[in-house]
Amino acid sequence: MFEYTFNMSETLAVAVILLIIGRWIKKKVFFFDKYFIPAPVIGGVIFSIFTLIGKNTETFVFSFEGELKNLLMIAFFTTIGFLASLKLLKKGGIQVLIFLGAASGLVIIQNFIGIHLAKFFHLNPLLGIAAGSIPLTGGHGTSGAFGPVLEAAGATGAMSVAIASATFGLVAGCLIGGPVGKRLMIKYNLIGHKEEEFITEGNTKKIDIKKENITEESIFKAIVLIVVSMGVGGIINSLAKKIGIVLPTYIGPMLIAAFIRNIVDSKGGELPLHTVNIIGNIALQLFLAMALMSMRLWELAALAVPLVVILLIQTLVMALYAYFITFRAMGKDYDAAVIATGHCGFGMGATPNAMANMESFTAANGPSPTAFFVLPLVGALFIDFVNASIITVFMNIFG
Repeated sequence: MFEYTFNMSETLAVAVILLIIGRWIKKKVFFFDKYFIPAPVIGGVIFSIFTLIGKNTETFVFSFEGELKNLLMIAFFTTIGFLASLKLLKKGGIQVLIFLGAASGLVIIQNFIGIHLAKFFHLNPLLGIAAGSIPLTGGHGTSGAFGPVLEAAGATGAMSVAIASATFGLVAGCLIGGPVGKRLMIKYNLIGHKEEEFITEGNTKKIDIKKENITEESIFKAIVLIVVSMGVGGIINSLAKKIGIVLPTYIGPMLIAAFIRNIVDSKGGELPLHTVNIIGNIALQLFLAMALMSMRLWELAALAVPLVVILLIQTLVMALYAYFITFRAMGKDYDAAVIATGHCGFGMGATPNAMANMESFTAANGPSPTAFFVLPLVGALFIDFVNASIITVFMNIFG
């Protein structure tokens, strides 16, 4: 059998190639584009299937240098911390707080369901978290980050479970959103808004986030902020470990980034957030490509039946939660129905899936500026932060 270990530069080169392949395939295949399957997921999964064939035929085995992957993961989640602005949360109003609370409640429920169903199938409870809020509310980025942590804690196959669950969630979330919204419209005799209701300037709710010009100076400032947060945050993780608290490596940097953001906000200053976001997105794509191309798919075979059952139940619970909890919490009106529709994509996949659900629903029933204001604000700025914190608590309890 041929065995080869890729060094850091070779690992990065393979990841870039797979990312390019994934982007090309996504443009060519309607299914991938419709359900917002990330390009690095496409390329990475194709490569992991290739390595699965090599292992099963005992032809070849590849391994990869992992430090760069970990660095990119920490960098991405550090950029998430810079989005956690209490000032924007306050500006968003009570509805943003309510939806954040509803989304956080779902995170807790998803993990409880995953853990208890894993126990029912006599599996490691941590595998239940890998089929809980990590892939569903968190998506592929959170899956790639927590998968190795769960495996290090003894949950063999957690990475493959999380990635498979995240991919399933992207599709399932889009499929259930419309029916949930339609059922709410019928049951409560809801009438959609008319376009002319929102013509008057100032009647549309929107938060404008300034996008600075990307220059060498803005890139330098963004890199300094990210690197300093990563360094200081690493110290926090080390201190937590000494007192017996297990934290994912990115939690400390993310907290420091959030602290910096809110201090700057309180002083009336500005950060190069647009540049920070771009750096974070690039880091995420490269990290995902590296994480997925090194997946050990052969570990997923024994978990296939339990995983399918868990994910089907999670999908049903998502639909019921949006129908009975999200809709009522958001006011039981048309805007609430649109948000419930979006929450299905948001809670099972990612913010783009939620936006697609809501765009499709409002195209047929009328606009909802409130929904398009509330959900993206929570999805883009706050839920990853909250989700990571809740996951960490569950890991320390059941790990």
